Amino acid sequence: MDKTRVDDMLIEMITPKVKEIEKKFSNGDGLTQEDINTLLLKSQYNHINNLDMKLDEVTADVASLKGEFSSLKGEFNTLKGEFNTLKGEFNTKFANLETKFEQAQVKMQETIISTMKWYIGGAGVVLVLLKSLELFTK
Repeated sequence: MDKTRVDDMLIEMITPKVKEIEKKFSNGDGLTQEDINTLLLKSQYNHINNLDMKLDEVTADVASLKGEFSSLKGEFNTLKGEFNTLKGEFNTKFANLETKFEQAQVKMQETIISTMKWYIGGAGVVLVLLKSLELFTK
């Protein structure tokens, strides 16, 4: 990490004084209020630096998530486009199938009508022949 933060510079400035205080404390000497304040100040600077590092991590994670979200959004839009294409193809094929079914129905009706005409016509011819035979056989 680069030492560009003001807090890092302040810690470097008070570090010699902190070392003196640590040496003084190790020797069993009492600490003055100024010594205690200096130690508290160093502790606060360290805490702020740690919070800044965590904030940088969170910011980087959020930026990464934004990128991933944008990527997912792009993939979703691609899938949406593919779905719409498939939907269009399905509708076209279904419409073609409906048309073919209707054509088959018409053809079946025409076939039934034609068959009925032949049956009625054939029955008529048989009736005429039978009546003619009946007249000739008398």
